[in-house]
Amino acid sequence: MRFLSVNLNCFLVEFSSLEETVAAHHFLQHAQHPHIQEMIPAARTILIYFDHLLIDAKALIQWISAQKIDQDFFNSGKEVVINVRYDGIDLAHVAEYLGIAIDEVIQKHTDSRWQVAFIGFAPGFAYLISPDHPFGSIPRLASPRKKICAGSVGLAGEYSGIYPKDSPGGWQLIGQTHEKMWDLHRQQPALLLPSDQVVFNNITQNPVQITVPSTPFIANQLIEKTAILKVKSVGLQVLIQDQGRRNMASLGVGQAGAMDITAYASANQIVGNPHHAAVLEILNGGLRLQVLQSTVIAVTGAQAELWIHYASAHQVKENLYQPIALDQGDEVYISSPQAGIRNYLAIRGGIMVEQVLGSASYDSLAELGTPPIKVGDQIYSAQLKTLPVDLNQLPVSLPKVGAQVMVDIVLGPRTDWFTQDSLALLLEQCWLVTAESNRIGLRLFGDQPLQRQLHQELPSEGCCTGALQVPANGQPVLFMNDHPLTGGYPVIATVAPYHLDLIAQLPAGCSIQFRPISDFMDINHNESAT
Repeated sequence: MRFLSVNLNCFLVEFSSLEETVAAHHFLQHAQHPHIQEMIPAARTILIYFDHLLIDAKALIQWISAQKIDQDFFNSGKEVVINVRYDGIDLAHVAEYLGIAIDEVIQKHTDSRWQVAFIGFAPGFAYLISPDHPFGSIPRLASPRKKICAGSVGLAGEYSGIYPKDSPGGWQLIGQTHEKMWDLHRQQPALLLPSDQVVFNNITQNPVQITVPSTPFIANQLIEKTAILKVKSVGLQVLIQDQGRRNMASLGVGQAGAMDITAYASANQIVGNPHHAAVLEILNGGLRLQVLQSTVIAVTGAQAELWIHYASAHQVKENLYQPIALDQGDEVYISSPQAGIRNYLAIRGGIMVEQVLGSASYDSLAELGTPPIKVGDQIYSAQLKTLPVDLNQLPVSLPKVGAQVMVDIVLGPRTDWFTQDSLALLLEQCWLVTAESNRIGLRLFGDQPLQRQLHQELPSEGCCTGALQVPANGQPVLFMNDHPLTGGYPVIATVAPYHLDLIAQLPAGCSIQFRPISDFMDINHNESAT
């Protein structure tokens, strides 16, 4: 095992094979170390999140290194039978590549034992491996297809997999199943979970549709709905957000949630909401609301003008970070910010929306949660139990277009994939935040791109929010809340958690200078840190 630094609350464990990775993940799942909060397994690595207030990385690494991990991991997890019609568009090509008949490809696929190694790419997409290695390594398509239908069964590398929804993809397709791999109306949305065993059943000659019994998902909704606000105009983007989804990596689902978590928390505290209440996240202003019922609101975050047109006909510019009482007929308008880019609007009692996997947040990558707010939508009260309003929340200074900000980073986990000159360049050069930035990631630009000294392909591995992933063009992408759980480009460093709120408020045109707060950690289980 090799341990690599990622951030203050997580590190990466690297293994020499996929089998070792799966065995270690299975062992750690059952060991249930009290300070491990979440794990993201991938092809050769496990990203481990831990409670850094209760244990430090070195102590947890020592504990993991001392464990005896059983390599016989194919005796765990439930068995799931997947009925497949083997008529995929690439079936003949796979047979030709392997130099065998089509019937033999089908037989190898159905006779092999498969197990879920990890979930990635999309919610519910299970990477299946087999100790029999029936196909060796199957190359992906040279040019990915723009659309692959849900239920398509494919091969790529040493894996087999089933697409949970219509999506682009480059796997070789050998068949189709009617089983729903991802269904939010089930109590367990993902049909397959890590360590589950999968048996493929050939129904090509006798196609039948098997319906998987499921427990209906019951939304956490109130019987009585009270509309508080009506949307009259929206700007670039308005989303429902809360604290996000925790511990959903086993389903292939990221955290999402409010980008500026401090501004989000302040909005709720000012109106006396519980800490988990949903709010509106407003990107670059432009939101106009009509008040339908008396309420109290607060707006925090970006430095924008908050205008209230009271029903009594007078218009007032109110301060941010204070409770504002509104009556029926009033109108609220938030202008485009002069500093920062995201505002948070909370209403007393919270916003009522359907909870998806324990959160109201909209995930723009996975397309989970309430879709973006549009003109004509009504905002309903969740009627949550409230506390007294908090008058002690204060705004923070936020960057304007053209500003230069200093951001702390933790080096790793793939710092050693880059030249020493590129590491120096990462720290010395200012990186421009481009307009091609969103909740998935900020695209950065530097006059001199970063250069790698290792050029081999990196197997996909877990990435955390704040990761600086460097694609082939050498211009970093800074992963944000809706980023994919795994990535295939090396991460040179990661933004420290306490600077993520600042990153969330950076307008395009700002520049970032990175400052390391720790050395790159690279520990083998029988060596000291380097």
